[in-house]
Parts: sequence; structure tokens; C-alpha cells
Amino acid sequence: MKIIVASDSHGRNDILDRIQEQNPDADLYLHCGDLEDDPIRYPMWTFVQGNNDFFGTFARQRVIPVLGHKILLIHSDRCSYFHREAHLSRMAKMESCDIVCYGHTHVSHIEVLDQVFLLNPGSVAWPRDGRAPSYAVLDLDYTRFSARLVFEDEWA
Repeated sequence: MKIIVASDSHGRNDILDRIQEQNPDADLYLHCGDLEDDPIRYPMWTFVQGNNDFFGTFARQRVIPVLGHKILLIHSDRCSYFHREAHLSRMAKMESCDIVCYGHTHVSHIEVLDQVFLLNPGSVAWPRDGRAPSYAVLDLDYTRFSARLVFEDEWA
């Protein structure tokens, strides 16, 4: 199963359309918050609320069961800056999730911590790590999963 994970578009939501055009074979599109638009305009995407989302109705977090895995989708703005990944790993375990997709930092990050796979796709609009705007592709089946980051220089 191919899952697209994006975050922190901050109104540059034309990029979400581009991501869909580049990945028409994706089974699921996830957005980790800070859409800054009404989510009803993007029916193919599953969203959570970011700290800049004031339009429409959003859940603060979602648990998404997929092929024997559980994905915790969250913005992470309420997590400690210095211990964000540890906090997210604990939250995932409390929800029986083995994957966390999160945003807010605008910094792409992939890590396994305490047997929880943590994935931050960075920002599709305003990266803060000196890299190009990015999103992630998560591939999974019942027994394994992997992720890769996709960087798009022309979106900068």
C-alpha cells in the first residue's frame, strides 16, 4: 500500500494537487496539520488540526488502521520541543500504534524509537532545515513498512 504523507502547507495547497498528480497510484493521502484552508476542499486527503488551522473542522489526532498497522496522525504542536520524538513514541504506544506521522517542526525526520516508526515529512511549503520542500511516501504491507522523503526544489 502506498501512502503519501504531507504537512505544513500553510495555504500553499496547490502543492497538494501536484502531489496527487505525481502519485495517482497512492492508496491514502495524509496531512499532518497546518493546512490553513477548509479540509472539505480536499476530499482525497485525511487531515488533523495544526496550530494554524482555523477553517473547517479537524480532529486533533487520528488513529488510522492500515493492513495490520496503526498510524497515529498528529501535528505535534503540543509536544515538548526537546523531547518531541519520545513524547510521540509514548503517545503511539498508548494508542497501540506502531507508526506516527507528525508535522509542526517543518523539519523532515525519520527515526525508529522504542519500536515506534516516527515520520515527519517536513513542510511542502516552508521547510526550516535548509532543504527543499518535502513530503514522504510510506510503503507498507502486513509484515513490513518503509518510508522515503521526496524533495521538490521547484516548490521553494
